[in-house]
Amino acid sequence: MDGLITIDIKDNTFARQFETTVEEGLVTVEYSFQEKKIFLTKINTPESYENEEFITNFLKNIMEIAIERKFKVVPILPKIVVFFKKNPVYKELLPPGIRL
Repeated sequence: MDGLITIDIKDNTFARQFETTVEEGLVTVEYSFQEKKIFLTKINTPESYENEEFITNFLKNIMEIAIERKFKVVPILPKIVVFFKKNPVYKELLPPGIRL
């Protein structure tokens, strides 16, 4: 998609989170699965980490993983809802009936 900078992401299925490492530490997005839907529930960053541009790019990379795996994405966290509003190209990943 537009403006995507590829990030090395580990899908830690045991911890149910996508992980990547930045200079300050580990950045993760927690998830849960139900049928063919992935529920994005929480973003964890190192203390005082405030690189919103990186977080947005990390979420874009996760959306690409969802596209590859043919998952629908359910944003639980308000910050991820805002991501969908700012990046309408990914709205096709939302399950039917989800309105933002």
